[in-house]
Amino acid sequence: MGITSILAIYFLFWVMSAFVMLPFGVRTAEEAGIEKVPGQADSAPVNFRPGRLALRATVIAALLTALFIANFIYGWITAADIDFLPKPPSANAPAG
Repeated sequence: MGITSILAIYFLFWVMSAFVMLPFGVRTAEEAGIEKVPGQADSAPVNFRPGRLALRATVIAALLTALFIANFIYGWITAADIDFLPKPPSANAPAG
């Protein structure tokens, strides 16, 4: 596996983990007991910290990428392991 493939997989895991982590630890103005700004949405976060989110996504993506590469090298789970659908009938087999 090349370095560009590893970086692409890391980037995909990073984006996925960043989106999964978005709703965790965010509080609204009502939950924080702070007065809302006029025109502010009820669901707008008060304490959104993108740096903390990026750090969490970086750590999670690094772990997931390492696990993915280890599985690629050692072959713990292969495509045959997750192929649970029945095989289609052969094209050369007679109908009936």
